[in-house]
Amino acid sequence: MATDLLGHWGETLAAQYLRKKGYQLVAVNYRCRMGEIDLIVQKKEYLVFVEVKLRKDASFAEALEFVDKKKQNRIKTAAKLYLKQNDAFSYRARFDVIEIYAPQGVETKKPTIHHLEDAFQ
Repeated sequence: MATDLLGHWGETLAAQYLRKKGYQLVAVNYRCRMGEIDLIVQKKEYLVFVEVKLRKDASFAEALEFVDKKKQNRIKTAAKLYLKQNDAFSYRARFDVIEIYAPQGVETKKPTIHHLEDAFQ
């Protein structure tokens, strides 16, 4: 299966998970010259910028480990631009990571989802 299709599937799972937890979906795949943010959601006073990482398993490394400092900086820079473009400075920004483990890819019946709130600052 193509990587982008698998990534879209993971982002859809993450969005569904977040909606069930009371988050409102604001944007999907926000792109700008500074980078990309997989999901932007809102809950109470927080505007949450979410990086979704999908892996078959954690045998090589946990999904969070693939959100290195370079990736974090790109996400933070893109988030600043989003906040400015949307005059959304009244919200508190937070950066979360959602790890999804799906051993059989899209055929996985019950993927494991870990929501890491405030994963980096």
